Amino acid sequence: MSEAMQAALLGWFGESARDLPWRRTRDPYAILVSEVMLQQTQVARVLERYGPWLERWPTPAALAAAPAADVLRAWSGLGYNRRALSLQNAARRVVELGEFPRGIDELERLPGIGPYTARAIACFAFGAQVTALDTNVRRVLERTLATTEVPPPPGRAWEWNQALFDLGAQICLARIPRCERCPLAESCPSRGLTFAPLRRQSRFEGSRRQRRAALVRELAEGPREDEGYDPDVVDSLLADGLAVRRADGLLALPEEVSAP
Repeated sequence: MSEAMQAALLGWFGESARDLPWRRTRDPYAILVSEVMLQQTQVARVLERYGPWLERWPTPAALAAAPAADVLRAWSGLGYNRRALSLQNAARRVVELGEFPRGIDELERLPGIGPYTARAIACFAFGAQVTALDTNVRRVLERTLATTEVPPPPGRAWEWNQALFDLGAQICLARIPRCERCPLAESCPSRGLTFAPLRRQSRFEGSRRQRRAALVRELAEGPREDEGYDPDVVDSLLADGLAVRRADGLLALPEEVSAP
């Protein structure tokens, strides 16, 4: 990307940046929490949960020590409940290590942390000068430059990544980009184009995913007998560690205390 395009993007971000709470911290744990919550979940919903989560579990040690059942209850409504357990497992690993890893390779060794999340933490918490390629960033770079192999402007990786996030989320949309509002439109080869509809996600209503989520919500209210539940759903939750079968035979959330 030319210096002129970089300047246009960063200038636009300086005037239009979204005010998001995870942009006001350099705490790697707080950034990790935001990144995991934002996976396949709308920003508006994450905004409702992010602050209360950090008030309840402000450090990796606090989250690591929490019963998994409480973590799943607090996660309810964010979707894809396995993310909650992955987040807690990452916190437990940080506690074992004695400090938060700083390098990308080390961050990728944390449970549930992939290349994007590792680079996001490395950049936003520790100042690594890398591009964090999420779906929005990848789309913007591929449309404007036909490549994702683009280094950030020297010393400005934090702003660079955040600017690309906002551009992809608000202007360079997947189906019909708002090119008339884009700071990169003048030099963009994709200006004025529309794109094929994205493959629609399978219906949630009536799906196995919905039945899994419903059973987790019911277990959050207390242990249950598994009679009447889809055995495939029960087995899948047990296999994923989202439910356990207690000594008394009842299904429960993990680490739920058994009746005496």
